[in-house]
Amino acid sequence: MAHIPVLYKEVLDALNPQANGFYIDGTVGAGGHAAGILELSAPDGRLLGFDRDPVALAQAAKKLAAYEGRFHLVQASYRRMAEYAPEAGADGVLLDLGLSSLQMDDAARGFAFMKDGPLDMRFGPDGELTAAELVNEWPVDELADVIFKYGEERRSRQIARAIKAARPIQSTAHLAEVILKAVGRKEKTHPATRTFQALRIAVNGELDAVTKVLPLAVSRLKPGGRLAVISFHSLEDRLVKRFIRRLARPSEEVHHASFVPTLREITRKPIEPGEAEVQNNPRARSAKLRVAEKL
Repeated sequence: MAHIPVLYKEVLDALNPQANGFYIDGTVGAGGHAAGILELSAPDGRLLGFDRDPVALAQAAKKLAAYEGRFHLVQASYRRMAEYAPEAGADGVLLDLGLSSLQMDDAARGFAFMKDGPLDMRFGPDGELTAAELVNEWPVDELADVIFKYGEERRSRQIARAIKAARPIQSTAHLAEVILKAVGRKEKTHPATRTFQALRIAVNGELDAVTKVLPLAVSRLKPGGRLAVISFHSLEDRLVKRFIRRLARPSEEVHHASFVPTLREITRKPIEPGEAEVQNNPRARSAKLRVAEKL
């Protein structure tokens, strides 16, 4: 499947790119959103893009070739943003936290169980932990905790015990088969879906990375700059929502008179894809976009 930027129009409306603006795409992927930002910020808007995946960056470079001289791509985690943008000068920061179609469709990356592949699941070659190590080496209790916490899978203990009994598990199809046999198929979605999500999150330290990048992204914004974050599951969305609201609204623990907001919450409720987009790109169905403006 070709890469289709999720919530493309909505992201561009939120960031409202302007000429001479500077924008950071922390998860540039194949460059779909980045191309839109550069197009709308012509003739001299600039973009700094990050991705851990060298394959994605190569695709993005091709996609953005028409804007040569106005973008800089870095093969690194967005957690290194401050190294390449040392000052608070960005007009917008975008974080698209989803797994790209490039990664999902490449069986050799091990993200999907519909195509057989190795149990890898790393976003980039710099990752040390693989899904194979988690599945075949971790104690059952720790594996069950990962599946429950990151996959919100209520049958995590049952699945973890089945995985242990089937070791060694060498491929995505084998793992999906083990899970299917262990719990059966009672829902529309494949019973391995939540476990695969949990393993991917654990392998890449995704939630920890999101927690660290959000304050970093805000620190790179100039006053009036926009933060736009697309998440694809409830754990990420909850982190983003709580972070924005903590900086936008006084909490019960903070006296209203002493609270100085850092952000203005643009989206009280997340923006979700419309029916037409979901039909055109089913992978967009769980996407949620939250937007905030730096004060």
